[in-house]
Amino acid sequence: MKILDLGDVRLHYRVDGPADGAPVVFANSLGTDLRLWDPILPHLPEGLRIIRFDKRGHGLSSCPPAPYTMGALITDTEQLLDHLQVRDGVFVGLSIGGMIAQGLAVKRLDMIRAMVLSNTGAKIGTPDIWSQRIESVRQGGIESLADAVMERWFSAGFRATPELELWRNMLTRQEDEGYMGCSAAISGTDFYTTTASLRLPTLGIAGSEDGATPPDLVRETTDLIPGSQCHVIRKAGHLPCVEQPEEYAAHLTRFLKEVGHV
Repeated sequence: MKILDLGDVRLHYRVDGPADGAPVVFANSLGTDLRLWDPILPHLPEGLRIIRFDKRGHGLSSCPPAPYTMGALITDTEQLLDHLQVRDGVFVGLSIGGMIAQGLAVKRLDMIRAMVLSNTGAKIGTPDIWSQRIESVRQGGIESLADAVMERWFSAGFRATPELELWRNMLTRQEDEGYMGCSAAISGTDFYTTTASLRLPTLGIAGSEDGATPPDLVRETTDLIPGSQCHVIRKAGHLPCVEQPEEYAAHLTRFLKEVGHV
């Protein structure tokens, strides 16, 4: 575990694998920390340089006052990857992490040679929806949203298992301020025009039971990028890397091989 001080925020990050390995950067969703990716790591090829981090207001990173902008989240990530001297990496972003991927690819194509847009969109929800969620957290904390979030995050089958408690606890133990800050960033983001300008290998991954970013939204977003591909993982909600880690890792591994990253 390491911390990078960027002035207005201190980012917690972790690097696994050899220093000279091909870099794969993972950015997680709203309300989760870098442990989101733990289930798929044993199923990935050896020799990769795996970089994970907690965005501002999440996990072990510091929590500046809300609201945040998507530009700030992208700049945080850019500065971290510059610090780690990442070039020609593959960026895997889930939900808000996928928005960060899109924005960073437009800004710093030298850093990203290919990207995975998982359970995300060029635009997610509406300002009204996000303002309602922000107000709910302000009034009652993340706990007030937790049950509804679990329904969007996971399939009915997974919600019936004891493992659900792990992810509910992860959500409710995030900082309210961080959740509200990143919600504001999502609310203010529309990347349809800029994402449509991108020309790099792109893999979309969706969950068939995703209540937050349905498969049609993921496909619509990846279709903005010529030559992209999109796969739907069955019996999975918003976090298919948790529900179907072997299948998720298989899609990712295949994509890494296609772009010559392994």
